[in-house]
Amino acid sequence: MTQAEFQHIVSSIPVQPGIYKYFDAGNTLIYVGKAKHLRKRVSSYFTKTLTSYKTHELVQRIARIEFTIVNSEQDAFLLENTLIKQFQPRYNINLKDDKTYPFITIKNEPFPRVFLTRKRAGDGSEYLGPYTSVKKVRELLEFIKQTIQLRTCSLSLTDTNVRKGKFKICLEYHLGNCKGPCEGLQSKEDYAENLSQLKNLLKGNLTPVIRHFREEMKIKAASLAFEKAELVKKKIEFLENYQSRSLVANTKTGDMDVFAISKEKNIAYVNFLMIRNGAIIQTHTTKAESHLDETPEEILIYSIAKLRDNFESKAPELVVPFVIEYPEEEITITVPKGGDKKKLLELSAKNVQHFIDELKQKERLKLNIKSLSVLKVLENLQKLLHLKELPVHIECFDNSNLQGSYPVSAMVCFRNGLPSKNDYRHFNVKTVEGINDFATMKEAVYRRYKRLKEEEKPFPQLVIIDGGKGQLGAANEALQELGLSGEMTLTGLAKNEEELFYTGDTASLKLPYNSEELKLIRRIRDEVHRFGITFHRKKRSSGTFKNELEDIKGIGTATATLLLKEFRSVSNVIKATKEQLEKIAGKSKAELIIRYFEKK
Repeated sequence: MTQAEFQHIVSSIPVQPGIYKYFDAGNTLIYVGKAKHLRKRVSSYFTKTLTSYKTHELVQRIARIEFTIVNSEQDAFLLENTLIKQFQPRYNINLKDDKTYPFITIKNEPFPRVFLTRKRAGDGSEYLGPYTSVKKVRELLEFIKQTIQLRTCSLSLTDTNVRKGKFKICLEYHLGNCKGPCEGLQSKEDYAENLSQLKNLLKGNLTPVIRHFREEMKIKAASLAFEKAELVKKKIEFLENYQSRSLVANTKTGDMDVFAISKEKNIAYVNFLMIRNGAIIQTHTTKAESHLDETPEEILIYSIAKLRDNFESKAPELVVPFVIEYPEEEITITVPKGGDKKKLLELSAKNVQHFIDELKQKERLKLNIKSLSVLKVLENLQKLLHLKELPVHIECFDNSNLQGSYPVSAMVCFRNGLPSKNDYRHFNVKTVEGINDFATMKEAVYRRYKRLKEEEKPFPQLVIIDGGKGQLGAANEALQELGLSGEMTLTGLAKNEEELFYTGDTASLKLPYNSEELKLIRRIRDEVHRFGITFHRKKRSSGTFKNELEDIKGIGTATATLLLKEFRSVSNVIKATKEQLEKIAGKSKAELIIRYFEKK
């Protein structure tokens, strides 16, 4: 949309808060934004001098704009996030966080089971989480098992089944891990109290859990059940030890979400610490991809909304490194200068930097390993093929046809052992009549290296001709005519035996079976096959190839293809005798072909 086109609609843009949606010419939603004042915000895209190429590109693509008016900036913020989540427009910030995280489920059933799951079923069950690590969730469940008595069996503990005495207590009861609801030894009210303690524990609120066990210990000690009281005491010690390990600030800190951000070019990294009762119960770092040079403030606001939604956080306070205008009015924004909150923010920043360093280290390691392994393969290939130079530039040619008709040629290029797709070429046969693999190969090789010679571009160290000695000889003739003999090593690759051979040699060269060098040659050969066949099919389906035989009324594609496969060209079909045509197409079709060309 141009500035002149925008001027025609500017007066119709609302002045209230709301969201705006940009659509391209294909009616695809490409951007969603929010604004306190829609007309001012949208006008800024068309009236200001755009310094960002990406923003300029977005404006050029806008074909239509839609608006939705809301009551407040907060409502606009919520609606914007909902639409981005639903449509994932191309130019909005992309939070690279599409994993499925595990939940702890409290099953909707009598005496609910508690277990790990990744799927949320709409069966009325309660889901706590999500959690960022399966390992941590399993540790948490094991910790719960050590402290809270819940059943682990999958029995159907309905009132009727329990009353009829269908089940018997198991080893878990005798170990003290279950109170035996299967035999009616535990009431639903007592089991619900255990679940309440579980929820407190998962929220990091250990104080009421410890208080509950202390009261239970006193009751058991008062009734002289000292052994049971000792077991409860061990649970209290276990919980206190867990609390001391988990506590970062102190219980007075309360519930909050802590966020730190680091931006490098168009990528930002955001860390999230979920603090409940002074303890870190969740930590997660994610990557956000910016498309319109958004500021760190804009990226952080979007990331906070997305992460709080993903992890179902309702914390009333956000601790952040700089002031942001977060639209939810009931949320307190804190930029700490010191104390426990400052320590938590510094810890979050450390997690961001660790995440970035780890990513870079992995990338460096991957590149180093890849480079070293490829270099070793190329060095071995140079020795095995007796090449003058390291084959960092390899090209491979192949002819492609459909059942002996419609010939084309293809060439692929590998640089440093990897496909260089910008250098791939395909060739429509221009100088060859009919099917002639040798002449077709010669034409493709001649055209390729004539072009490189004229443009004074470097030649490959190794050229592979996929085919027999005839194709290799034809390619060699092309190089001789260009005066390029000796400029590159030319080798043929036998289609079945995977043997390499040179012009004039009687014996072939076999590379070690399943060696990395042979695997590279196979990969290059398979790639030229794929590229050639894809090009051939595309031309065939688009009707680029013209088979005159199909113009004969009564002659279909299948018959025309069979005739070309046998006679190699339309001119040879014309020259064929009636008996030869009848042998391939049958008596009646042979007569149709003869009559057609006689009239012509």
